Amino acid sequence: MSKSLKKLQHFSGVKGPVVTIVMDGVGLAPDTAGNAVSLAYTPCLDMLMKQYPTVSLKAHGTAVGLPSDDDMGNSEVGHNALGAGQVFAQGAKLVSNSIESGKMFASATWQELVANVKATGGTLHFLGLFSDGNVHSHIDHLKAMVKEAKVEGVKTVRIHTLIDGRDVGETSALDYIEPFEAFLADLNGEGFDAAIASGGGRMTITMDRYEANWEMVELGWKTHVLGEGRQFASAAEAVTTYRAETKVIDQDLPPFVIAKDGKPVGTVEDGDSVIFYNFRGDRSIEISKAFDGGAEFDKFDRVRVPKVVYAGMLEYDGDLHIPKKYLVSPPEITNTMSEYLANTGISQLAISETQKYGHVTYFWNGNKSGKFSEELETYIEVPSDVVPFEQRPWMKCAEITDKLIECLESGKYRYLRVNFPNGDMVGHTGSLAATRCSMEALDLQLARLLPVIDRLGGVALITADHGNADEMYETDKKGEPKVGKDGAYKAKTSHTLNRVPCIIYDNTDAKNAYTVKADEGAFGLSSVAATMVNLMGFEAPDMWDDSIIEVK
Repeated sequence: MSKSLKKLQHFSGVKGPVVTIVMDGVGLAPDTAGNAVSLAYTPCLDMLMKQYPTVSLKAHGTAVGLPSDDDMGNSEVGHNALGAGQVFAQGAKLVSNSIESGKMFASATWQELVANVKATGGTLHFLGLFSDGNVHSHIDHLKAMVKEAKVEGVKTVRIHTLIDGRDVGETSALDYIEPFEAFLADLNGEGFDAAIASGGGRMTITMDRYEANWEMVELGWKTHVLGEGRQFASAAEAVTTYRAETKVIDQDLPPFVIAKDGKPVGTVEDGDSVIFYNFRGDRSIEISKAFDGGAEFDKFDRVRVPKVVYAGMLEYDGDLHIPKKYLVSPPEITNTMSEYLANTGISQLAISETQKYGHVTYFWNGNKSGKFSEELETYIEVPSDVVPFEQRPWMKCAEITDKLIECLESGKYRYLRVNFPNGDMVGHTGSLAATRCSMEALDLQLARLLPVIDRLGGVALITADHGNADEMYETDKKGEPKVGKDGAYKAKTSHTLNRVPCIIYDNTDAKNAYTVKADEGAFGLSSVAATMVNLMGFEAPDMWDDSIIEVK
């Protein structure tokens, strides 16, 4: 158990509530035709960035524990860094290291998965996000495991592809499918048979999170396990056919089943082994529950529950031990901000809507379910709409603000944190108009919140976890929007590599006791935790990264 925080010697802290406001997916980018943040009418945010101390924070790559600075940040690692005050090696890097060292293949879980299908003559299935986005998964990890399976004597492998178009180009599916089919063709033969068996868009099947829409998982189960659904001869045929028929982008493609002579080529049967190869936890938990759940599983009718050995790439929930078996141990994140505050006796509130509720709780707390103190911590989830976000780009930001203002005025909480998902969730749709609307809705809520914080003698730190809404079009090397064959700009649905703003909003007398350090590009998201506890009048623990403020 962590020690409690020590008081600062020369600064007693802000008297009122201290609030962290996370504008999810709102990065800093040049004023281009695709920057929904700058194009939106946001008088409050504009005022904040002009009149209050603002620094830019690194929110991607090594600054959040990812392998390289070519890797986009994401909400999971961003909230880990925000809440921990430190940077820990994250899923992608852990998996890559485990594969390169051979540790994964020497693990008891891998050996059990392989031994099972060799003993039963069954199939080894790989299910996961099919791209190199490196946010939830990486196709190179999949290739390495398929190769190793052949080396170790597995005879039959089937791959169930969750088409991306979100962390990578919105219509890039064939850029992954076609080279992968060639990769399998080179491996096949000599008693080895590997093939793609099913698939569908990641926002259509399987990869739901926070139990927002179990119907996605049910549809995935029917597709991957039961082999039910529209049949195609190949994944490429499925993608091209659906694109022509539905005009949707990759993440929204309907499910498909690969069949030969009218029979699915890769249903999951008794004696098989299944690996869910995503390393990120939020969209991996529900399908893991479906595979691992016994008779008590009641989220949907699984119809048939094959007896398999199932494993995830990582343990997606360390407290609930989901899944029961996994290939790589997740990062052990310790000494988080929430734990220190709880041990110091500080009352805390965490609030968001369903889509990001887990980020201000589970991920913020270092991938820990539950609270450090039932007495001192309150978590509030505002149920998200189950509709395409471009249809309601304001999402639940007004309802979140209603509740947050109520909690501020209650006087119960010293520290409060909130996530507004708009910029990220609507940004992922690729709709510039909807994302502009989402930013304007968010700005209205900031304008409601800040006067309440002022009235209560409080302070707010306003930041983001990564970029998204700041680049709604793919850009060329000059930073200009790319133009497609039809003459239109090419939509971008993925996160960005841009820094994010960090604004210190403080109209109290306390602001005279500290200075905001010069923005020399050194700060990352992990500097927020130390800043927040300093504003409360406490020293930051030695293991945390430096605060953005300095007491005079």
